[in-house]
Amino acid sequence: MAGNSQRRNRRTSNKKGATVGSGGNRRRGLEGRGPTPPAEMRKKHKKNRIANAKAKQAARKPVARRGGKGQSEMVVGRNPVYEALRDGVPATMLYVQQFIDNDERVRDALHLAQQRGGIHLMEAPKPELDRMTNGLNHQGLVLQVPPYEYAHPEDLAAAAFDVGEEPLIVALDGITDPRNLGAVVRSVAAFGGHGVVVPERRAAGMTAGAWKTSAGAAARTPVARASNLTRALEAYQKAGLTIVGLAADGEHKVGDLEALDGPVVIVVGSEGKGLSRLVGETCDYLVRIPMPGGAESLNAGVAAGVVLYEAARRRS
Repeated sequence: MAGNSQRRNRRTSNKKGATVGSGGNRRRGLEGRGPTPPAEMRKKHKKNRIANAKAKQAARKPVARRGGKGQSEMVVGRNPVYEALRDGVPATMLYVQQFIDNDERVRDALHLAQQRGGIHLMEAPKPELDRMTNGLNHQGLVLQVPPYEYAHPEDLAAAAFDVGEEPLIVALDGITDPRNLGAVVRSVAAFGGHGVVVPERRAAGMTAGAWKTSAGAAARTPVARASNLTRALEAYQKAGLTIVGLAADGEHKVGDLEALDGPVVIVVGSEGKGLSRLVGETCDYLVRIPMPGGAESLNAGVAAGVVLYEAARRRS
């Protein structure tokens, strides 16, 4: 029998000896893990798989954009960087080459960046700056300009109506020089306009050059970007705005057009090609600027300034 064995040290029971304690494991095991999460948050649950699939599908859908953003830009070189900082071009980062010769222009650029605030200073080796600028002659200074936040064309007219004013907007057709865009923005601000519209493709955008030419006006004058300029003009017409296009062979003279008194969009084409066919056909009026001096044409910035002055004179 198991209990009657006479052999020494033979185990006669399957029971273990007493244990000191469980270290609190049993008590923690009884505490539970809190409330059960909803089915959508529990892995391997059917509803969780459905919720994840819907989220991925929504991420693939195109998001309706209002005006959109431009692209970030690099200003390179000691003089361009200094002038951009001096003229108020928005910037987020100033890269300075390691062991750079600390001349007067470098010191002035660093002082302006620190004085403006919001611009981070980053020291970088020359090979890194060469890579960032694709080998351009950066002279040890590189300024990063953030993407421009474009408005939507409808926002320009809506903002004017909200303050009880007749919208005065300039639309640019085929203007590819950022300096012309900056000059137009400056003229719009000077004569009480409500913004500028540019096409999304084959047109100048709000680059650092446009910011500089605007002489600070770009900070208070919105620029909208339209995916299709003709459709944007048609939308303005439906909202009650008159579309006035500038053309060398326009039927009306700028000084004789009474439509400039009310809500109006002034469309300016390139100096060489003028207005495109579809844009010209969309305009309610085609007007010309009389030039007794015999000049054949004016650049976009000057032409827009002449018409904006006439519109401001009539409104006042």
